Amino acid sequence: MIPIKGLERTSLIDYPGKVAAVVFLGRCNFRCPFCHNRELVLNPEGIESVAEEDVMDFLREREKWLDGVVISGGEPTLHRELPGFLEKLKGIGYAVKLDTNGTNPEMLKGLMERGLVDFVAMDIKGPLEKYEKSAGVKADTGKIRESIRLIIGSGIEHEFRSTVLPALHTKEDVEEMARMVTGASKFCIQQFRPKNTLNPSFGKEKPFSREEMKELQEICGKHVETEVRLA
Repeated sequence: MIPIKGLERTSLIDYPGKVAAVVFLGRCNFRCPFCHNRELVLNPEGIESVAEEDVMDFLREREKWLDGVVISGGEPTLHRELPGFLEKLKGIGYAVKLDTNGTNPEMLKGLMERGLVDFVAMDIKGPLEKYEKSAGVKADTGKIRESIRLIIGSGIEHEFRSTVLPALHTKEDVEEMARMVTGASKFCIQQFRPKNTLNPSFGKEKPFSREEMKELQEICGKHVETEVRLA
């Protein structure tokens, strides 16, 4: 059984074009200081699990009203039970969107080859040479690069997204992040929200203004279709 730590029963914003439920899995191998899911990352054992059977029963009851299921976290690909869980969702007939940080291209490739995901959203934390600064830990950037390559070449619906803030990213950094995903369907830059941050000191950091976010959109748009998501 996969350790489910939360269920959002209905979302209109997490799966583009679909009404979806969101399943949250605990644990993450990153420690992004700006992350606002701190409990899922730092103390998943302290969060009561939702029984997988209860989630499946709910999804069976709602299949006439829901189009898809989003698997989020935490980092879902840390769980070896993930492929089996996605098989169950596909067996009901749901479209599946996976949110990932791209650190497990081996599992990602297997999920795509087996037709277990219909949409992949991958977070880009920063330019590869500065990844540790934003991810909070040393990252294997070769795996990040491989996941980007796999997703862009997969033919599966996808987007790349980055939470950006002046404390971690210069405008040049954000442009480099867009350049990293040239050829992607979409790059989304998300305005930082200083709330419930993993590193409490980041609760005092200022986000880019709306005007600055629009400027970043124009800069990134030279390399890839770019969307701004405001907090």
